[in-house]
Amino acid sequence: MSSITPAQVTRRSQLARRHIELGAEFEQSNGLMVVKDYGSQTELTQAKELALADLSTLPRTGFKGAGAPNWAAAQGVTLPQQPNTCAVQSDTSLVAKLSPQELLILSDLNATSTQIEHLNNLPLGVQTYALPRADSHCWLAVTGGQAAEMFSKICGVDLRAHKFANGEVAQTSVAKANSIVIRHDLGSTHCFYILTDVSAAEFLWDCLLDAMAEYRGKPVGVAALRALS
Repeated sequence: MSSITPAQVTRRSQLARRHIELGAEFEQSNGLMVVKDYGSQTELTQAKELALADLSTLPRTGFKGAGAPNWAAAQGVTLPQQPNTCAVQSDTSLVAKLSPQELLILSDLNATSTQIEHLNNLPLGVQTYALPRADSHCWLAVTGGQAAEMFSKICGVDLRAHKFANGEVAQTSVAKANSIVIRHDLGSTHCFYILTDVSAAEFLWDCLLDAMAEYRGKPVGVAALRALS
């Protein structure tokens, strides 16, 4: 891994300018640019309490159609049993079933999982259609013990631990932006992945930071999230 700047890569987050303003240190991980940290020595502690991270440059993909689940299963994908749940794969990628016919697949935090590239390069089955989630959706993560309480200000779904279990998925509104919310805890720390249209990336980032201010939530880099897991 080496330190780089957004100008040195062809694909960058819609939030790159926000990160530069915050003094982010970027790194190249498996050919992708991510925010390593913002120069603070307390980001791991912050992530355990309340933090926001941008994962928008990490790989993700999706597939939809009547044949999509059977096609994916034939390629070795472990499918969630029910819609609006997710399943961790053998390569540590994450597969969420958004409906009986729609799958969303997210990389691990190190971008080392191989399943996404493998599936994207395969011929599609009958009634199976690709959804380019890396182009259509930004990907944020909110972590920490105060996350669910913070979400109560901007999300209509009750995300408290006894109401929204690890591995559950909600398709809802977050700060009035249509979003997919996935609870995917990192170790013992609560973590919520949020995916929304790329056009709303800056709006949602700013809204989340505003909602976090009451709880002293701050942005953290991917290094802190990796340490949690």
